[in-house]
Amino acid sequence: MASNRTLFTVNDLYDMAWLEDVRLSPDGRHVAFVQVMVDRTANDYRRAIYLAPVEGGPARRFSAGRHQDQQPRWSPDGRWLAFVSARDDKAGQVYLIRLDGGEAQQLTALPNGASDPAWSPDGRTIACLSLVNEEERHREDADEAPQSPADAWAAKQAKEQHDHDEEQRHDPRVVTRLPYRSGTSFFDDRRRHIYLIDVPEGDIDQPAAARRITHGDLHHAAPAWMPDGGSLLTTATRDPEADSLFAYYDVLRVPTDGGTPQTLTAVGHSYFDPQPSPDGTQIAFRRLREDRLLAEGSQVAIIPAAGGEPEDLTAHADLDIEQFHWQPDGQGVMFLASWQGDAHIYAIGMPGTPTFRNGETLVGGTRIVSEFSVARDGTLAFIAGTPENPCDLYVRAKDGGERQITSINQRLLDTRLIMPTEEIRYAAPDGAEVQGWVIYPPDFDPKKQYPLAVHIHGGPHVMWGPSFRSMWHEWQTTAAAGYICFFCNPRGSDGYGEQWRDAIHSNWGEADQNDILAGIDLLIERGHVDVERIAVTGGSYGGYMTTWLISHSDRFRCAVSARGVYNLLTEHSTSDAHELIEIEFSGYPWELYEELWDHSPLAHAHKINTPLLLLHSERDYRVPISEAEQLFAILRRQKKVVELVRYPREGHELTRAGEPDHRADHMRRTLAWFHRYCQETAP
Repeated sequence: MASNRTLFTVNDLYDMAWLEDVRLSPDGRHVAFVQVMVDRTANDYRRAIYLAPVEGGPARRFSAGRHQDQQPRWSPDGRWLAFVSARDDKAGQVYLIRLDGGEAQQLTALPNGASDPAWSPDGRTIACLSLVNEEERHREDADEAPQSPADAWAAKQAKEQHDHDEEQRHDPRVVTRLPYRSGTSFFDDRRRHIYLIDVPEGDIDQPAAARRITHGDLHHAAPAWMPDGGSLLTTATRDPEADSLFAYYDVLRVPTDGGTPQTLTAVGHSYFDPQPSPDGTQIAFRRLREDRLLAEGSQVAIIPAAGGEPEDLTAHADLDIEQFHWQPDGQGVMFLASWQGDAHIYAIGMPGTPTFRNGETLVGGTRIVSEFSVARDGTLAFIAGTPENPCDLYVRAKDGGERQITSINQRLLDTRLIMPTEEIRYAAPDGAEVQGWVIYPPDFDPKKQYPLAVHIHGGPHVMWGPSFRSMWHEWQTTAAAGYICFFCNPRGSDGYGEQWRDAIHSNWGEADQNDILAGIDLLIERGHVDVERIAVTGGSYGGYMTTWLISHSDRFRCAVSARGVYNLLTEHSTSDAHELIEIEFSGYPWELYEELWDHSPLAHAHKINTPLLLLHSERDYRVPISEAEQLFAILRRQKKVVELVRYPREGHELTRAGEPDHRADHMRRTLAWFHRYCQETAP
């Protein structure tokens, strides 16, 4: 072990930052991005906007970072940034700040907050989203805007009255649709609508009132301006009564004068992220087939700006497109997609161009790119992680040269021993090749045997790789604690094509268990694993697989299951994603009762002999805590070894975005459970 480096610990979580929402300036000279840091004292996170010169030089913090500043958006001339901040309103409002500095100016004062600002092509107007219900829309249409408070005391009273009225409005809460809750909160009768607000000409000019240009009981997504400035593109829910979290969205073209929107797409797909070509003649968007929402993956398609039959650009690639941008010359698109443990940026041409069927890789390598931005001159900025570094910002110049812009965690990484990741490819029992990875503990001696910690991803259609940011620190900490750390992408994972992703359809548990077990067997054959000290853990669908494995085998010494699905019958009707079960099993519980029960770990819980730790959030509306309560009760009634840990205030994203202290506790308890049963002195 290097004498000047120490091992990763759980507490390093508090010192690790990450990046979001990278945006290149129109001229490609500067890049804006959001840096997220842990505020340990407040047990929370701070988001600040940073700027960095593309040609080199240190990044500088552009906003104070005390107020959750995010969503930076460049003006067309590159002189201003619009951004969203909670500095004066916890719901968030849009602010403006000059590139050359100065105080931020509040642009919106919408009662329910504002988000997703988008500049008009001439830089005179900003579109944004805000929540509003039918009664509030009626008052706006009747020009019955509330009067501004006369002074600070009146403003304080008005806010207290508003907060009281909001609380009373949902006491009791009346539910008429599905889903009625998600994240850690309940939905209400408000819908996202598009507002326009004129940009003041002077720094001290008061902004005009925002005006709404969309109508009806529909949710609208982030707006994108057409180049002529006369209309915007958005997506909106096709049917307010669809009862769908996955949401069947259509692309709309909305006139800026508030006229009737034009629907540009048709039933058969769900559509996302519409973007006009630079010359405004074409519109590109991502779409998913409604009959294969999770199997086929998202593809990029185009239509004429006036509407027409979509033409696929990426369907032949068998990739799941996560993000895309038009090429600056309008001759194709650049897109981000995952493939075999990595995520890269690709380019593909329009129909009739040489690169239509044979695109090129713009950003490759052993890394996972999480998002990217494109300047008018073709410069790319992107956020990526590698097996040695979980997150930083990079720039790819027009000539293909690449430069790292930030080193946000370098001070910590320089003092820690980073264990290398070994890729393994092995055959499942049916001969299919599975990709996995192994991280060995420090001072690994191939003549000795070590405990094995098996990690299983959720989703189920997710792809892990050694650069996966949200797991990077946990894997390194597990290895540092003396375990061989193993993870893989079994059937059902993204990044291996439609056939692999859809292989678990109607066959959860049974289709993918042998892919995981074959990897464990390979490591045992190498002679490095103590077969009496194998632990397994996973979250969400990974929690499902953890309990599935221990209910079908006694080979594991202990298990930790986080936010897991254990009863497919109750998960369907209590989750905000009830459609997941319907899509994955092609039916409803009343049609597939026996099949869903047979594929539920709870149906096999009486066979579990492995000591099990259940970790679950009390406000998890994706996988409600009732799933863990059922499994705990069944095992406890049999006097099996089981513990249930309940995390207050947290939702399904606990390990990724929960309170820092809860994230650290979650990891610490997992390792402590492993230690209890997998140390050499364990009974």
